[in-house]
Amino acid sequence: MKKKVSLLLAGALVAASLAGCGPTPPAAAPAAGGDAAAGGNATAAPAAGGDAAAAPAANAELNLIIASNQTSLDNPYSYGMDKFKEVLEDISGGKISVTVHKGTLGENENELIEKLEMGAASMVVSSPGFMTAIGVPEVDIFSLNYLFDSFDHWEKCLDGDFGNKMKDIVSEKTGNNFRIMAYWSSSVRDYYGKKDITKPDDLKGMTIRTQSSQVQQEFWKACGAIPTSVAWGELYQALQQGVVDSAENDYTSFMLKEHHKTDNGKHIAETHHDYTTRLLLMNGNFYDGLTDEQKAWIDEAVEACTKEEREVVYRMFEESKEKVIADGAVVTEFADVDIDAFKALALPIQDKFAADNNMTEELEMVRAAAK
Repeated sequence: MKKKVSLLLAGALVAASLAGCGPTPPAAAPAAGGDAAAGGNATAAPAAGGDAAAAPAANAELNLIIASNQTSLDNPYSYGMDKFKEVLEDISGGKISVTVHKGTLGENENELIEKLEMGAASMVVSSPGFMTAIGVPEVDIFSLNYLFDSFDHWEKCLDGDFGNKMKDIVSEKTGNNFRIMAYWSSSVRDYYGKKDITKPDDLKGMTIRTQSSQVQQEFWKACGAIPTSVAWGELYQALQQGVVDSAENDYTSFMLKEHHKTDNGKHIAETHHDYTTRLLLMNGNFYDGLTDEQKAWIDEAVEACTKEEREVVYRMFEESKEKVIADGAVVTEFADVDIDAFKALALPIQDKFAADNNMTEELEMVRAAAK
């Protein structure tokens, strides 16, 4: 299983790179004279190209590396990772040291997954899409548009039975090579482009930069748009030069990259089509090898940093919206968008996905939680 997952992952990383969008134990190998799980000293694996981080505490038994692909210090991921470091080093009394990388191990998520696979990172933040190519197609349920109706609905599902079921599926299907430690968010995604829209027909013939997920592609095609792959780091230029007519993402992400300042990015419609799920991932086999004390510390820090990350996401939604409007962007409010027309296209895609992947029970769990 380990060999199969590794080979499939290599292929997935290549595919992810083109689309623009059983591992070695992660960056916490025991130093000479002690086993990490037994409380021995451990040092971080070298992270080539990483930022200069403080050296691990002298009494550290374990050094963990946590990374995201976002370079902005104002991104919610940044706040979450900093909180993880703060809490874990505090409650462990410095016995666990944490090094934080904000985009410095790679700005593309596929690079971070590769680092986790190679052991150059202990924990990473990633969207779940890469798992579809390594034999876990079930995770694409997170990519279904209009799956969640609100942040409250999203939290209720991810922190409940549905979220636990997805954790079990990922662990089982990957031989515990990937363990979902927590569910984070990058807020709710909206349309932004060269013109105002209020209904699916307004998108006919328009190119739109989207995520590479098949179910996402199907949705935008159903709207009449032409899904296009553009690397996140190249999207500003693509919008500015008219390579794509539009894109979709959350206020904070496109505000920080100033996409709304381009002619093809200044018209925003609050379609709220995707309450996003991001995974805080660790190697489950490595985690299982830690002492009960170390696991308890990590679990407590994960709970604290997840709360922090989500609070920042919700706060920055409003702040980022105010910022893009102040910069001259034109916003079509949620109430003025024909959401029912968009949902009418999304629901059959949800049903087909569930039937094709034996996920009808999980889909009904999510729908029932909205009632």
